[in-house]
Parts: sequence; C-alpha cells; structure tokens
Amino acid sequence: MTTVVLVDDEPLVRLGLGMVLDGSDDIEVVGQAGDGEEAVEVVGRLRPDVVVMDMRMPGTDGVQATRRIVASGWPSRVLALTTFDLDEYAFAALQAGASGFLLKTSDPRHLVDAIRTIARGDAVVAPRVTRRLLETFAEQLPTGDSPATDPRVDRLTDREREVLVEMATGKSNAEIARDLFVSEYTVKAHVARVLGKLELRDRTQAAVFAFRQGLAR
Repeated sequence: MTTVVLVDDEPLVRLGLGMVLDGSDDIEVVGQAGDGEEAVEVVGRLRPDVVVMDMRMPGTDGVQATRRIVASGWPSRVLALTTFDLDEYAFAALQAGASGFLLKTSDPRHLVDAIRTIARGDAVVAPRVTRRLLETFAEQLPTGDSPATDPRVDRLTDREREVLVEMATGKSNAEIARDLFVSEYTVKAHVARVLGKLELRDRTQAAVFAFRQGLAR
C-alpha cells in the first residue's frame, strides 16, 4: 500500500484528489494539509511514501515546503502539482528535490500512475515538458562549454556520464539501451551507480544536476 499526503490550499481540490485516489486499491490517503508549513508538519509526523504538493500557495509555498521535506532526509517523495507546464514553480520544485511534477489538468489516471511511479523510486517528468522547461530557463543554466564544478562529477566513468546525459533528456532505460547499444539490465545498473556516486535520490534530480553542471544542453 502506497501512503499519500495531499497538499493544496483549496479544500475542494483536496477533496477531488482524494476521490480520485480512493478508487485505487494500492493507494491510501493518510493526511492532508492546506499550506506548506502545515505540510512539513504533517509529512514529518506521518512519513508518507508520496506527497502530492501544490506549488502556488500563500505563506510557505510548495517549493519551500518541498525543499524542507527533501532536506529533512525523510523517505517521502514529492510530486509537484502545477497549473501550467511553463510555470517557473515547476522548475524550482525540481531544483528543490521534487521527484516529478504533474499538471492539474492531467487525466486522473495519470495522477495514479505518477504516484505509483514515484513510490517505486522513479521520476515523473515527460520529455516534452522537460524540454520546454529547459528552454524557458536556459539563461539560468550553464552551457555545455562551461566546466563542471561539482567534484562528484569526477566520480563518474565515461560511460556513466553518457548515461547521465541520456537520463537528462528524459529517456527511459529502454531508449537509453537502444541509443548506447547495450542491454536494459546494463543501463539499469549504470543508472543505479550514477545516482549512488552523485548522491541523488532519483532520475529527476540527476537530470537537473546534469544541466546545472553543463553536462547536458
């Protein structure tokens, strides 16, 4: 059973999300919060598997709450909810450590699938949305000509760097395996080593890391 906490400043939105999730046998909503400050308190007390977090809230917003939850070291992973796929809050959420984001206008089934995916330790960021976000915030990111500054980069082998760059474009293990002419099992092993060496939680953090270090463009 995957446990979930819903965070949104609109009670009707939380009610709607709860109704969607109630139809899943493997997902249980264990708590709710109406703002970021309350979210941190509830998540710290309940330690859910996934936090469905609205980004735009008065007071402590979703980005600040996400940053505090991730920094706490709690096992809870954050799924950011945004209204627009070009929302600067969405990119900020990924930088803060969210494991992915979903549009509020998405099909309800996508919400269920996204929660299951994040609970497994994977990320939820569609390649199309990733590209649009990176285009929008390109000026804030280093170029491929900029030298990497994080010493963790030196821990990677050449092949692991290749895999990291492929991950940054939002490709699945199968797509990376096809492009690098290796098996999916090999790719999975490389991904695990990349995350371990870079001390990152998931593929979304790896993608943000790659672009911030100028390894991907």
